[in-house]
Amino acid sequence: MTLPTGTTELAELHDLIGGLRRCVGSLRNRYGDTPAMRRIVIDADRILSDVELLDTDVSELDLTRATVQHSAEKIVISDTPYDTEFWRDVDDEGVGGHSRY
Repeated sequence: MTLPTGTTELAELHDLIGGLRRCVGSLRNRYGDTPAMRRIVIDADRILSDVELLDTDVSELDLTRATVQHSAEKIVISDTPYDTEFWRDVDDEGVGGHSRY
């Protein structure tokens, strides 16, 4: 039986994280409980937690991706200019209102 691509990628990621945790453990044994090592340990634990959360969400993500539907309907937008009264009280975004200067 072949695993879906996402599953094999997650399995590979778990293997890599296992290697990371082993390296971090070795470094911690060598350098002790220093602030820098504590940060690295916390980061490695956070990465593992994030991947575990992804594991729990992967079926939901696959379901969402499978249910995306693209509409074949096209909406035509006219090229004719709008009436200037349409824009009367509108401010230019990021610039400010014309009447303020």
